[in-house]
Parts: sequence; structure tokens; C-alpha cells
Amino acid sequence: MQIISRMPNSKWTFVFLTLSLVICSFSALAGDSPFDVADKAQLFVDQVLVHDSENVHFKMHAGKRHSQNPLITVDRSWEGWRLELYGTVLFDEEEQLFKMWYLASNGIDQSETYVTCYATSEDGLHWTKPLLKEYLTEAGEPTNIVAECHLASVIKDNKEADPSRRYKMLCHIDAPKPEGGPQTMVSPDGIHWTRLSKTYVVRSSDVLTGYFDRQRQQYVAIPKLVTKHRDHIRRCFGLSISQDFLTWSEPYYIFKPDLRDDASSLARIEEVRSLLDVPDAPDLMRTEFYGAGVYQAESCTVGFPWVFTINNDARYGNHEGPSEIQLAVTRDLVTWERPFRTPVVPRGKPGQWDSGFFTTPAEAILVNDEVRLYYSACNFTHGNPCLYRAEGTGRLSEYTGSIGLVTWKRDRFVSAKSGELTGSLKTVPVVFSGDRLELNIQTKPKGSVVVHLHDSSGLLLAESIPVSGDHLRAPVDFPDFDISKYAGQPVYIRFQMNNCDLYSFAFRNN
Repeated sequence: MQIISRMPNSKWTFVFLTLSLVICSFSALAGDSPFDVADKAQLFVDQVLVHDSENVHFKMHAGKRHSQNPLITVDRSWEGWRLELYGTVLFDEEEQLFKMWYLASNGIDQSETYVTCYATSEDGLHWTKPLLKEYLTEAGEPTNIVAECHLASVIKDNKEADPSRRYKMLCHIDAPKPEGGPQTMVSPDGIHWTRLSKTYVVRSSDVLTGYFDRQRQQYVAIPKLVTKHRDHIRRCFGLSISQDFLTWSEPYYIFKPDLRDDASSLARIEEVRSLLDVPDAPDLMRTEFYGAGVYQAESCTVGFPWVFTINNDARYGNHEGPSEIQLAVTRDLVTWERPFRTPVVPRGKPGQWDSGFFTTPAEAILVNDEVRLYYSACNFTHGNPCLYRAEGTGRLSEYTGSIGLVTWKRDRFVSAKSGELTGSLKTVPVVFSGDRLELNIQTKPKGSVVVHLHDSSGLLLAESIPVSGDHLRAPVDFPDFDISKYAGQPVYIRFQMNNCDLYSFAFRNN
């Protein structure tokens, strides 16, 4: 594991220039007032647009575990004893097919070499592991292995002029740098891969994820950066960008544990007490980050950091403890907020398949107004002997790792929630484009929300008819008022609500 030492001034200059470019590029998104909400859905994962509220609180909604979980389990000899979704799930619009690249722990020669495997599905629930001839077993049988690497973040690039580079992969290769470490590959079909990079592409310890940012039209990598922080050497994470998939910027930090993380470490440890292999060492107990996935919403990027809680050093080296998936958000890729510090992917009961350690793919995906976050989990923690010793540790017979799914309705990660008492939420001054307003809401039978539109001085411009029900795009009706006449002008919105969950609002064009 690489320990990051103090960088020379030239490298700090490079970091400063990188940050300056990123901040300047997205300054309009980061803090102009009035805030331009354009015609994009505005979520409440952060409270950037909330000026004040009364009788309203913000509630995180964990994903719903699919009833058929786990969806994919070990059932091939070359998969070894556990599966991990250190990889990618995407929906191929052209082929109308879900595709997954996941990590298996055995390899064709039973050598416990990490390999990337490939699976497909028509519905994203029932998966097929196609037998391919890229990698054969020692007996000459086909497998679904497509690459000898792991952490395969795969992007299908339909704008790529060279068909041999239609698919792009950011991955980790287990070999000394510069030949090993974070590397890039390309493929015409997502199955036959050719190495693109000649040396490691970004500073990283081992774990990294990556994706193509559709809004900013650039590639993004989120690498692990091990550094001293709050009196411990810790796993932290940074962000690097590339315009061409060849040259990557020096990463800057986005996830470092804070006091709030460390203060709640014991609470997370107690949830898995029966799974731990060693007793607590209070002076070593701490929080770190193990990886991160994202979801690209219209107005922000939602993050899914993998939060690793350490209770002690493990018996066979490394560290003991569980992980969980939490929620984060950014509007500019520089400043990330983590207003909630509890799992957004529910943990199973001790001993269940998803009770120990969690990881996610590089991205969650949107399918017919449903956000799907596939994830891998196991029924053991990071220091369990089964990770470090093969004989007599219960591999596959007692311990395994599998792949499951949690879902949300579109953008329903966090709601502004009101109860019986009428609540009020007032936004900051905003400017918008469009000729109508719609709400993502869910009300109880007698619940509703009324929308008041004010100019920047506070003058009431319009009051809506009450909106109620369970709708992703509930239209807001302002009687005898043409909202389009105020497009581009500073206004603020006041939501008056009771027995209501308001998840987002959006101005739209018909």
C-alpha cells in the first residue's frame, strides 16, 4: 500500500491549477445569487437552495432491498468463493441489455488471482454468465472471464470515432508500478480488451472507480489516497479528471474522515459485534473510506462513499471492521457534503449475506424512473481470517460474497418532510427557465402542498392550487398566472405543506 509523502512545490502548483480550473469551470453552479436552477430537478440531498424552514425536517430514505437478493452468487469454479462488484453495471440502450463487469476471486488456475467477469441480463434481475473463449480453464473449458484486472469501471462511448475503442475501462492491475496500478483499457465489444495505457494513469493506492460525467463532458476518476489525517494513516479519496481518457489531472481530496465520523465509530462497530474477529482497541478505532460510487442527477452528483470503520488491527495484517454505504452530494465535484451519516444501503442481520462489508459499482443507473444501485456484500468483516488464509477458515462453506440491488423511485434519496403541523420551506432567490413547475412529492391521504411564488423583494406573485398524492412529476397549477413571464427573473418559492414528503422540484419547458 502506497503511503503519500509531502509533495514538492511543483506538484502542489499542479494541484492548485487543477482545482482552479475546476472551480472556475463550475462557478455558476457553485454559488451565484440568485441561484440558477434552469430547468433541472433540484434535490434536497443538500440544502443549498433552502433559505429557511419551519416544522420541516430533512429525511434520508435508504434504498429498498430487492426481494430476490442476492441476484448473483458464486456458481462457477473460476469465481472462487466470493464475488465483489468492484466494477460496473450499465444498461446498453442500443442492445436493450444490462451488462455487468464484476470481480471474482479465484482465476482460471485456482490461484486466487483477481479476474473481471462479465454477465448480461434482459431485466437487470435475472443474470446470465455467458461462456466465452477469451480465458479458458486448465481443462480448456470456456469461462465468462474477460480481463485479468479488477475494479473495472467500464464506459460505453458511442461518440468514439474508433470502433475498437467503443468501450473504455479504468481498472487496477496487480503488478508493481509503472506496469501495474491504475491503468486504462479499450474494447470494441466490452469482452475483448486491449491495454491502452503505458504506465499508471493517476496517483492511487489500489481502489479506484471512474465514470464519464455527462454534464461536464469529461472522465472522472475517484482514487484511494492513503495519507496521515487526524493522527492516523488513513484511506482517503480524491478526484481526478481527464478530457481524453489518456491524461489525468493530479487528484485532489474529496473524502477525508472528520470528527463526526470518528465519534460514531463505536456505534457502527456495535452493529456487527458478533462478526468481529478481534476485540476493540480504543486507540486504533477510527473511520476511513474504502471507495465510492456516484449517481448523476440533473443538478448534482450524488455520491455513495464506502465508509470503513476500524476497531483494531487484524490478526493477519491489515485492519478489522465493517463497511457501509452512505450518502454524499456535490454540485461542482470539488465541495462534497455528507449531511447524513447512516447507511443508505440497509445492512442485513448478523450472518446474513449482506451483514459485513459493502462495495458499489462506479455508478448507479436510472431505468424507467427507477434508480438502481447494484452492490456487493458479504457476511464477514475486513479482518476475518477467511480473507488471508484458505485452509480451515470457512471459505464458501460459511463465508461468501454476492451481488444484490437496492432501488429508489427517481430522485427520492432525501425529502423535506412535514407532519400534522403545517410546515414551511422557503428557497433562496432563484432564476429559472421554463413555463411550468412540477413537484416530486408523496403525501398522506389528507396531506398537501401549496406553492407560493414571490419576487425577490417578497411580494407575492402567485399561489397554487393544493397538490397531493404520490407523483414524480406533479404539475403545479397557478390560477390566472403565467409563470413563464418570470423566467430569468429572481424569485423565491415558499412551499406550505403538511403530511408531505417533498423530494425535488423542477421548472420545465412544455
